[in-house]
Amino acid sequence: MTLLRDDALSAAFDHGSRAYDRLVAVNPGYRRDLRRSARRLGLAGGGRGLRLLDLGCGTGASTAALLAAAPHAEIVAVDASAGMLERAAAKRWPANVTFVHAPVEAMEGTAVRGRFDAALAAYLFRNVSDPDLVLGTVRELLQPGGRLAVHEYALGSGRLHRAVWSVVFGAVVRPAGRLTGDAALYRHLNRSVLEFDRAADFAERLRRAGFHGVRVLPLPGWQTGITHTFVARTPGVARGRS
Repeated sequence: MTLLRDDALSAAFDHGSRAYDRLVAVNPGYRRDLRRSARRLGLAGGGRGLRLLDLGCGTGASTAALLAAAPHAEIVAVDASAGMLERAAAKRWPANVTFVHAPVEAMEGTAVRGRFDAALAAYLFRNVSDPDLVLGTVRELLQPGGRLAVHEYALGSGRLHRAVWSVVFGAVVRPAGRLTGDAALYRHLNRSVLEFDRAADFAERLRRAGFHGVRVLPLPGWQTGITHTFVARTPGVARGRS
């Protein structure tokens, strides 16, 4: 199976959106780790006066993580899947949260306007056709000194990390995907994890894209060495640093 891209991937997520929240609930650390990555942006004052961008918001778990870290910020959440976005927008949100249907690669001409102080991208970069193009777009959307947190499956260099992922996928994720009728989406998930940058390589990709202060931070539990938070900033003076 080839990796799903663009419209084919959006359609698969549209279909998978019906059971997505139930599936991620099987992972007890899913929402906890997203909140950890959002906190790693280091936003002061509950985000008061800041504009934040949630890239690839899915059904809203990453949006909720940003909101918990910065309840007073303006948050714009973007996703290419209409089905995922519909389920996100149907949940209860305060007035400072807005949802926009758009691929990250084509946000021009949408409601995503102006510059942002920080962005969170969760489980996004494995799924785009051109990660470098998207990183360039994100860099241009951020203020000078703007911060980026990428929460992503990016395996460490050891064989153990690949082995643990393969066991978890085979024992838990693949059977769940079959039960919901979304086997193709979860086959894509497996291939995208195995074929994506290793953690050190993605950190280098961020540096090549013009981001400074790149750090690779681990996440706890079974995801150690499998999922990481990458934090970085654009050149310039940051606002609202805690």
